[in-house]
Amino acid sequence: MSRDNNRKTAGDRRKDGTLGHSERKTAQSADKYTRKSEVLSEEELSGRIEGRNAVIEAYRSGRTIDKLFVLEDNHDGPVSTILREAKKAGTYVNFVSKERLNEMSLTGHHQGVIAQAAAFAYAETEDILKKAEELQEPPFIVLLDGIEDPHNLGAIIRTACQAGAHGVIIPKHRASGLTPVAVRASAGAVNHIPVARVANIGREIEKLKEKGLWFVCADMDGKRMYDLPLTGPIGLVVGNEGSGISRLVKEKCDYVAAIPMTGKIDSLNASVAAGVLMYEIVRQRG
Repeated sequence: MSRDNNRKTAGDRRKDGTLGHSERKTAQSADKYTRKSEVLSEEELSGRIEGRNAVIEAYRSGRTIDKLFVLEDNHDGPVSTILREAKKAGTYVNFVSKERLNEMSLTGHHQGVIAQAAAFAYAETEDILKKAEELQEPPFIVLLDGIEDPHNLGAIIRTACQAGAHGVIIPKHRASGLTPVAVRASAGAVNHIPVARVANIGREIEKLKEKGLWFVCADMDGKRMYDLPLTGPIGLVVGNEGSGISRLVKEKCDYVAAIPMTGKIDSLNASVAAGVLMYEIVRQRG
C-alpha cells in the first residue's frame, strides 16, 4: 500500500474510532496558565531567580524562563508586569501558596515571585530542518509528548544525538524543559543537537507534515515496528512516562509502532522505548 493510501486509510479508521484512546483524565480545573507546583532538585536550583526586579530583568534580557512560580491571588503592579512578560514569552505560570514559595526560596526574599531559568538555549524547528538540509539527509526528528522526568529527557536527547536525529522537539507545558538535570543527563549532547520548544506538539506535527514528514508514534496497540516503513523524512513521537501518547497527538500520526516484548511486564521506560525505536529507524534508513 502506498503511503498516500495508508494516510487515507488511517484517517478513515480514526473516523470510526478504532485508533482512538479514551482521553487522558485530568483533575485540573484551574486557569490555563496554572498548574500544581512540583519539587525541584538541588541541581535545578542553580537556575533559580528570586525577587520581582530580578525576574523582570531576566525576561527583559531575553533569558529563557522555563517555569514561573507566583504567589496566588497576587496581581499588583510589578507582578502584573511579570505576568505580562511571562505570557509574551509563553512561560507556564504556577500560582502557589506563600508556604510553598517559602519552601522553595533560597534567599528568603522572593517577594512572591520565583523563576526557574533554562540551563541551555532552545532552538527553533527551522534550525532542525536546516541541519538536515545542510547534511543532505531526509529529516529525522524526535518529538516528545509530555516527558516529565528531566533524567528521561536528557537520556532521550543523548540517544537522539547518537542515532543521528537532526533535532528534538518538546512542549512548553506539562513537560520537563532543559533544566540543569536534563542537560547533565544528556552527557553533553545538548551541545550537538538542537532542542526546540513549541506550544503544541499536535500543531507542530501538522506543520511538519506540510513539509513532507511522516510520523510514527510509540504505543503498545500498534503494529510491530519491524513491519512499518520507517524511512525517508520522519518524526518519531514518544509519549508521557505514565499515560503514554495523548489521543489527539496519536491521531495525527501516520503509523503506530509497537515494540515486541515477551517479558511479564507490559512496558519499557520512556527513554529506553525511545532508544529502541530510534535505532529501528536507523536500521531501516541504512
